[in-house]
Amino acid sequence: MEIKRVNPSFQDERGIIQDILINEPIEHITVITSIKDVTRGNHFHKKTIQWVYVHSGKLKSLTQKENENVVLRVLEPGDLLKTEALEKHSLKMLDESIFYVFTKGPRGGENYENDTYRLDKPLQDFSEKE
Repeated sequence: MEIKRVNPSFQDERGIIQDILINEPIEHITVITSIKDVTRGNHFHKKTIQWVYVHSGKLKSLTQKENENVVLRVLEPGDLLKTEALEKHSLKMLDESIFYVFTKGPRGGENYENDTYRLDKPLQDFSEKE
């Protein structure tokens, strides 16, 4: 997992330009709108790399690479999360949220579920009390 803050590339009196991804061959772009307390994901992809760009709201990201601990991060507008192939991931909406998913690999259109492998056990946030 990689998280970076997307800062303005250019700004003047007309507004701001932000380059979210630079020199990445993207095959699919998806806009997802979610209500508060919804969890999405709890899966991984064997071939697909994804970037999640938070437009509005606040999300809790849980990711886990093979043989590593779960990593928890809170994402806010302007944050860009990258998950690699084979990296388990889930997102919990802490607020109503809108985010964009940029995909490289078979994860869009008719192939949306072709490279999705659901987890038998959801990623666990050990900071939450049971």
